[in-house]
Amino acid sequence: MKVSFLRRFWVTFSAFVVGSYASLINRFRVKGVEHIPRDGGALIASNHISAYETIFLPWAILRYHPFRMVWAPAKEELFAKPFQRFLYSSWGAFPVKRGRDVRAGKTINDLLRTEKVMLFPEGTRHKDGVLGKGNRGVGKIIYDTRVTVIPTALIGLNRWKFPGLGQEGMVVFGAPLELDDLFARDDCKETHQLIVDRVMAAIADLLKGEDAYVGRS
Repeated sequence: MKVSFLRRFWVTFSAFVVGSYASLINRFRVKGVEHIPRDGGALIASNHISAYETIFLPWAILRYHPFRMVWAPAKEELFAKPFQRFLYSSWGAFPVKRGRDVRAGKTINDLLRTEKVMLFPEGTRHKDGVLGKGNRGVGKIIYDTRVTVIPTALIGLNRWKFPGLGQEGMVVFGAPLELDDLFARDDCKETHQLIVDRVMAAIADLLKGEDAYVGRS
């Protein structure tokens, strides 16, 4: 997708403002960013523990890959007010209806051909840090697009308050997942579930590696 330099500058500038709060005023650390491909499409698949994620994840990527876009599907309620709609849209977010949203699904698939898209496979936030079950629809997206999948673990943000000082948090990007064996299977619900299960298992492993694994729901 072609995006103007002005918009990419705005997104990067906004991310660095957010990053000043996250990483200078507080202690938000980034690990494994070398796993994110500089060019081409990638799915950043993360656990979902806080509302901060939708602004901190882009910062974690853009501080190393400035003037890029990180797209994000978001619940349509966030776009109800004109100013919020303008702000979120300018950052690369786009609305998704609850349930099956065919239009949003097509948008995600189209973006993943060339762009970075962040998704939360659990579909709902777990403020207690427990890792939920992955949504089969995410497995279907991965199967259809054959995109590079970067498992991502967010840690500590569920305990943050705003405004805050010296709060600790971390994002860990894992190595791209090997999914060729699952791509060779039939295009069916079972395959899609196996794919997202592997994504969630990889996220769990990242959390365990940082002694931050709470458990599975």
